[in-house]
Amino acid sequence: MAKSRTAAENKAAKAEAKAASKAAAKQRRSQLWQAFQMQRKEDKRLLPYMIGAFVLIVAAAVVAGVLVGGFTTYMLIPLGVVLGALVAFIIFGRRAQKSVFTKAEGQTGAAAWALDNLRGKWRVTPGIAATGHFDAVHRVIGRPGVIFVAEGSPARVRPLLAQEKKRTARLVGDIPIYDVIVGNGEGEVPLSKLERHLTRLPANITVKQMDSLESKLTALGTRAGPAAMPKGPLPAQAKMKGVQRTVRRR
Repeated sequence: MAKSRTAAENKAAKAEAKAASKAAAKQRRSQLWQAFQMQRKEDKRLLPYMIGAFVLIVAAAVVAGVLVGGFTTYMLIPLGVVLGALVAFIIFGRRAQKSVFTKAEGQTGAAAWALDNLRGKWRVTPGIAATGHFDAVHRVIGRPGVIFVAEGSPARVRPLLAQEKKRTARLVGDIPIYDVIVGNGEGEVPLSKLERHLTRLPANITVKQMDSLESKLTALGTRAGPAAMPKGPLPAQAKMKGVQRTVRRR
């Protein structure tokens, strides 16, 4: 009896897991469809680009199949359909990502949000130094070494960058230290190109060195300013309300 109950429980658990997996997949499809609909309304070029890429790739596959002839024709056409759909989906993803970064550009906390979404082995510590105007310096540890990413007024964040680089240099020795100011001015890196900028930096240390470096810098602590940084991009109106609350508390 115990064995039969165990088998029944296992069967029920598998059925529950399968149902949960189906529900999660359905939710992902629903979210993707909603994202597509929103992007389609905002981006008038999205559908023409997606349809154009799909038709072009399928047409190329058909032409190649006709020229080659034989059984290959029947293989190339389905392959062209699959590739066309894949390229159309990639176009949607790229344009949606670009739209997100465009909306976040210039908002407080946008750089911290972008760093939190980096792909790869990066160790991000947001808001290690900040001012009451929501200017901030974030620390990133990666294969290049230590990277300080600043957002806000360049005149206010440059002294913060200099202080953090000086503090860190005492601990890291010969490990390279880089600094980046996010913005659209001269010598600054646009938010949409931040990840590309970081990934193009040379690899100077190993993952093991990254672990040791993270422990040292964690012990160093932070110098957060009087205003805590938001978890994501913060519109200007919300930013002003936060400043007003900070002033009232003082």
